[in-house]
Amino acid sequence: MKIAELGKEILLQMYEMMCRIREFESQVFELYKMGLMPGLAHLYIGQEAVAVGACASLNKHDYISSNHRGHGHLIARGADTKRMMAEILGKKTGYCKGKGGSMHIVAFDLGILGANGIVGAGIPIATGAGYMAKVKGTKQVTLSFFGDAASNQGTFHESLNMAAAWKLPIVYIVENNLYGISVNINRVTAVEDLSVRAKAYGIPGITIDGNDILAVYEGAQKAIDRAREGEGPTLIECKTYRWRGHHVGDPAIQYRSREEENKWKEKCPIKRFAGELLTHLIASQAELEEIEQTIISEINHAVQYAKDSPFPDPAEAFEDLYL
Repeated sequence: MKIAELGKEILLQMYEMMCRIREFESQVFELYKMGLMPGLAHLYIGQEAVAVGACASLNKHDYISSNHRGHGHLIARGADTKRMMAEILGKKTGYCKGKGGSMHIVAFDLGILGANGIVGAGIPIATGAGYMAKVKGTKQVTLSFFGDAASNQGTFHESLNMAAAWKLPIVYIVENNLYGISVNINRVTAVEDLSVRAKAYGIPGITIDGNDILAVYEGAQKAIDRAREGEGPTLIECKTYRWRGHHVGDPAIQYRSREEENKWKEKCPIKRFAGELLTHLIASQAELEEIEQTIISEINHAVQYAKDSPFPDPAEAFEDLYL
C-alpha cells in the first residue's frame, strides 16, 4: 500500500494513536516502580503498529477481544486513557470500578469485549461475538487479538474450526512477539509461520511484518472486508517484539540477549512510521513533535486523574458481580 493513499488526516491519527499507546505504557511502568499499582501489567511497548493498524479499519459497531497484554488494543479502539489508568490503579473511576485491573478492562460501548488474564480465553469470546453477528445479520466484524503461545491452546483450534465451518465474520490476529512468558515460540512450535495453521481449517492465513503499520492496516482491511461480506474468517500473524519483559517485574535478560533486544528496537514501529511520514512529506518534524507533546500532556493528565480518584468502598465488593 502506498502511504499517500490513506491521506494525511488518517495517517497522523494513526501516528498519534501509536504515540498514545507508547506513552501510556511508559507511565504505567513508572507507576509500578513507584509502588502505586496493585498487581502486574503486561506492557505493549514495541507492538503498537499491530493494534493501531488493525483497529483503523473497524467501524463503531464492531468488536474486539484482547488478552493479558491488552492496553494497546483498548487504546487503539478508542478507550479513555483516564478511565484506563484509574482502573489500573484500582480506583472507582476506572472502567470496572477498580475491580478488574490491568488485565480485565471492558468497554462494551466501544465494542471492547474485554482483556483477559487467561491465555487464549478471549478467542472463544470473540468467536461468540462473531456467531451473534452471523445469526442476527448485523454485518459486525470482530477482531480477536492474542499472542503466539495462545495459538497452541485448544481454544484457538476449536474457535478457528467453528468460525471456518460457519463462516463467521471474525479476524484472528496472532501477535507473534517470539515469547510466551520466557519460552521462545520456536521451542514449542514446529512451523516457522503460525499463519500456516489456517490451512487446516480451509481459511486464509497470512504472515506480515507487525512493525509496519501500513502492512498491518492493508492486511487487516482486506480480512475485515472479507468477513463483512460473509466470506468467513482470516488468520493474520503479525511478527513483532515486546521490548519489556513478560510483565513489569520481569527483566527478560535471563532468557534473551541484549543483542536480540537491540536488533528489534532498531525496528521501532513508531520511529519507522515517523520516518515514512517525513520521507513522503506527509508531515513535518514540527508537526510530529507537536503530536508527541500533546500526547505526553494527555497521559500526564490521565495519571493525575487516576491518582486523585478514590478507591471503591469495601462495601461495594460484591456489586456488579455474577454470583
